[in-house]
Amino acid sequence: MGKRCTGQRLTAGARWRGGLLAFILGFMPVTGIASECKDNAVQLRGAWGEARFTVEVADDDQKRAQGLMHRESMAQSAGMLFIYDRPHPARFWMKNTLIPLDLIFMDQTGLVRKVHENAEPLSERLISGGRGIMYVLEVNGGVAARFGIGEGDVLRHPAIFQDEAAWPC
Repeated sequence: MGKRCTGQRLTAGARWRGGLLAFILGFMPVTGIASECKDNAVQLRGAWGEARFTVEVADDDQKRAQGLMHRESMAQSAGMLFIYDRPHPARFWMKNTLIPLDLIFMDQTGLVRKVHENAEPLSERLISGGRGIMYVLEVNGGVAARFGIGEGDVLRHPAIFQDEAAWPC
């Protein structure tokens, strides 16, 4: 963990398209050589391209219980990454959460297993991510659909055990 990411150089056209998409949607583009993995950022990659989000990390019971409750807004390029000690059946609810969220559930390798789009604010209905979930990324509602984020995409973050990571740093 904590090693520098070794990315691939993008073509000028790919950088331009990624930058334009990021500008339109309000996200930070991933351009040039991949940057160093940082605790306060995640990168997602799929057939649709790549995106980076600045994240708060919820890696203990107290932070995970608080989550994004009572917030009236969140920057489009922001999110919260929930990190668990071991894979488990993940279940979330939106009680006291004021903004719609997309929940992206990943296994221990960072592979996206399920995406729940536009979770209803204030709902106490349980949202199941399935079994074997170790990471959950919450972003603003609608982000997953705009990018096309779905099962099979991968997340990069230094908390993922790098020898198991689908997309290592």
